[in-house]
Amino acid sequence: MLRTNFSTRPFYNTRAVQTVIGIVALIVVALTLFNGVQIVRLTGSQRTLGERAATAEAEAARLRTAAVQLRAQINPEELRTVALAAGEANGIIDRRAFSWTDLLARFEQALPDDARITAIQPRHENGRVIVSAIVETRQIEDLDGLIEALEKTGTFREILPTSYQQAEGGVYQAVIEGVYAPAIAEAGAAGDRKVPGE
Repeated sequence: MLRTNFSTRPFYNTRAVQTVIGIVALIVVALTLFNGVQIVRLTGSQRTLGERAATAEAEAARLRTAAVQLRAQINPEELRTVALAAGEANGIIDRRAFSWTDLLARFEQALPDDARITAIQPRHENGRVIVSAIVETRQIEDLDGLIEALEKTGTFREILPTSYQQAEGGVYQAVIEGVYAPAIAEAGAAGDRKVPGE
């Protein structure tokens, strides 16, 4: 079988080239249409967002103007009076919610046999209850034992002796002070009592 080409001019397969060019042209047309649709969609979206931004800016300007007008109407002296009254009301509510029974029960539970408490004074500072107590013990170790026992209850934190002296008869007298937070301890105890998987 002979494979010699006797044609006087070269043969080109134009049908394959035309098919490739047609496919490329279709792809270009499709991409052009897609880009056109995207441009139209994004232009509409941009217009909508621009309108929303303008509306939001107008509303913000209106609210700023209203806030300035309200501030101008507020009397600073009246505001100060209301703030003081609110502080006093919060203090009264805190005092009414304070449970002396619970506090004394905690001290009784933690108190060693050779120690006694002669005075207790709670006070409210920055949303915390600070309890001061005057404690008399026969041995210095009893004071350390009382502080440790109070902290183990979970209702007292940061307990420290603020003053310390030896009184007549060899009795040690100390003032201890710490943060009293029974609600936090009860919340922790309730969490400990939860059944796993609940």
